[in-house]
Amino acid sequence: MTKKFTLALVVVVALVMVFSAAVGVQAEDEDYLYIQVSMQSRLDYFYDHQMGLEVAGEHMGVETRYMGPADADLAGMADTLEEAIGMNPDGILVVGFDEMLNPIVDDAVEQGIPVITLDSDLPNSDRLAFVGTGNEEAGYMGGQELAELLDGEGEVGILTIPGQPNLEERVEGYERALEEYDIEVVQVSDTQGDEAEAAGAASAILERFPTLDALVAVEAAGGVGAATAVMEAGRIGEVEIISMDRDEETLSYISDGIITASLAQQTALMPYYGLQILHNLNTGNVPEITSDNEAAGVTGAPLIVDTGVILIDESNYQYFQRD
Repeated sequence: MTKKFTLALVVVVALVMVFSAAVGVQAEDEDYLYIQVSMQSRLDYFYDHQMGLEVAGEHMGVETRYMGPADADLAGMADTLEEAIGMNPDGILVVGFDEMLNPIVDDAVEQGIPVITLDSDLPNSDRLAFVGTGNEEAGYMGGQELAELLDGEGEVGILTIPGQPNLEERVEGYERALEEYDIEVVQVSDTQGDEAEAAGAASAILERFPTLDALVAVEAAGGVGAATAVMEAGRIGEVEIISMDRDEETLSYISDGIITASLAQQTALMPYYGLQILHNLNTGNVPEITSDNEAAGVTGAPLIVDTGVILIDESNYQYFQRD
């Protein structure tokens, strides 16, 4: 082998290594498996979760799986989480719908599988970190927007699912914001996460409070239900509606001037950054800030990552519509 050929070969190998590093190709990462467990996967909202997980896996060169029931089946989700633990993955991402999942999360961690919660937190579990919307701040942002729409005074009804931690935090954020103004929350009603139930709850509020100025929904079904109730009451343009998320019905109602605005979560970022945290820990891409992070109790991960919300209204709704 001539010296020139040897030199050329070294250069080619070096260039390949540089290119692989630049595009994030790491052959050894192909053996890593990360699983996200959720439910209600049939909803548009969780399409973004699945997309974010898939893109993250491609960027990091690892295997990812999205598992869980298509409907609101918490028992089925718990079974799926236990199934995921049995597959011994390198990390699990789980949407913390309910604290009944805490002991299963703790079991995973005890078996050496790091767990990160997405979207809704399980702060009383042994999860490593939470990645998702800062829900109280999202509600506060919505409350400030509503106060501006109402010129600082009026009556408001809130639609939610009582007992769901992330939604409770959004309601608290709204209430904290509206306390700064002469705006009264006259009723908080249960939508049960269903558009028809939400429409009935919103109609009852409108009937009970004929001078109602606004309806707030802290989840998407509530916003669609509120729009239905306002249309049936013939009060389009009289009752402001602020909803949550970016499903097609909500965007359509914004286009028609029935829903005033909606707060869109940056949903795909949740599994993307959650997976990045897990993989950084597994591959040692985390700085040792002590002489022994584990002994010092330093996890090497942020406790909370707030992925934020974006206000959607008539000025920008078209950019959120899916092709």
